[in-house]
Amino acid sequence: MHSPSPVRVVSRRAVKPPPRPRERIPLTTWDLSLLSADYIQKGLLFAPPPFSTARLVDHLQAALADALAAYHPVACRLATDQHRDDAGRVVGCSVSVDCAGQGVEILEAVAEGVAIADVLPPDADVPRVVRSFFPLDDAVNYDGHECPLFVVQVTELADGVFVGFVYNHALSDGTAFWDFISAWAETARGAPRWSPDGGAAAPVVLPYADLSGLIARPTQPPPPQRERMLHFSAESLAALKERARQELLAAGDAAGAAAVTRFQALSSLLWRCSVRARRTAPDQEVVFRASANNRARLRPPLPAEYFGNAINAVSTEAVRASELLARGHGWAAAAVGRAVAAHGDAGIRARAAAWAAEPGLSAFRLFDPNGMFVSSSPRFDMYGCDFGWGKALAARSGKGNKYDGKVSLFPGREGGGCIDAEVVVAPEHMAALELDEEFWAAVSPPRKDTIS
Repeated sequence: MHSPSPVRVVSRRAVKPPPRPRERIPLTTWDLSLLSADYIQKGLLFAPPPFSTARLVDHLQAALADALAAYHPVACRLATDQHRDDAGRVVGCSVSVDCAGQGVEILEAVAEGVAIADVLPPDADVPRVVRSFFPLDDAVNYDGHECPLFVVQVTELADGVFVGFVYNHALSDGTAFWDFISAWAETARGAPRWSPDGGAAAPVVLPYADLSGLIARPTQPPPPQRERMLHFSAESLAALKERARQELLAAGDAAGAAAVTRFQALSSLLWRCSVRARRTAPDQEVVFRASANNRARLRPPLPAEYFGNAINAVSTEAVRASELLARGHGWAAAAVGRAVAAHGDAGIRARAAAWAAEPGLSAFRLFDPNGMFVSSSPRFDMYGCDFGWGKALAARSGKGNKYDGKVSLFPGREGGGCIDAEVVVAPEHMAALELDEEFWAAVSPPRKDTIS
């Protein structure tokens, strides 16, 4: 049984955009497939601002109202409409963003006795108190019919402040989410930015009268998890990439060696070491999956400012665990590279058509006890979100969309190509991973017990 949270909410405010004509923005197939997934939960830890928390919330509230003028769908709710044939029979339903200016929420909270050092302990798991910095922690995206699509919690610490963002993933993917947060931060600094609305031209009609019974919700508490935020310096990533390149050249795969990237090299390390830590049966087939941004892969490409979901999960071919470990780092990196390279315009359109023919509302509940799934991106400009009193000290996330084998990638605070990896695994798997010398040799700075 967990001890009571030290976080106490002291105020709740509604924030609405300027009035505008009511409209509906239909959800796309990419959006609809996420209705059973959890809200996005990401946040930033800051040093204390040079004014009170109450004044800080006033400041953020005013800037958020301005940002919502351009990003007005964020302040809306989801709505389901039934579709009928000429005889009046219900033949299906569609889901849209009902833009009536319903508003978002800002919560002001206090974390009694919690300091920055408690949130960022050295060489340790992410503390459970971090999960208390995010509201709506049990909501799935379908709940956006009643709940706000965006809620912010500003939590005052003893020597800092944490700003937690909870955002409906059916509204958009991480690219558009961080564009919105950046626009809000720019507005808070006095540099407003405009963004086009986006949205689909026509509703996707699903062959169901109602979707509520199709939403997949957890039926029991999740199993125990351990979560660590691990840093990989630019130099460490370059070394991983070079090791993969040399192994591929030695195996005669010059094309694979030429194409290998830092992402592939890091993915190979995470995949192989997690399989080893799990002591996966030698004949068990394993896969690596990652979330891929479709914007630039479509022909013609979507505009960079497209506001919505444009992601798919890409997967390597299944391979036996013993073969994955025996073939080595370079081979696994190339396997990830082939999966990413194969995800092009034709495949994306084919998957969208296949989904429309047989809609599924739990596509991103990708738990696989033998697999690994990587999401988020070090390309998201998390540390560029300066709300007016300096760069964030750290980025963290809540409990949403986490399971054994889930990894989320963040940019490292110092920039220059470094990456932070949020690794979530079962306690026994984390204990084994902590003993894996190959893995910890790549984590920066290396632990003292791996230095000869």
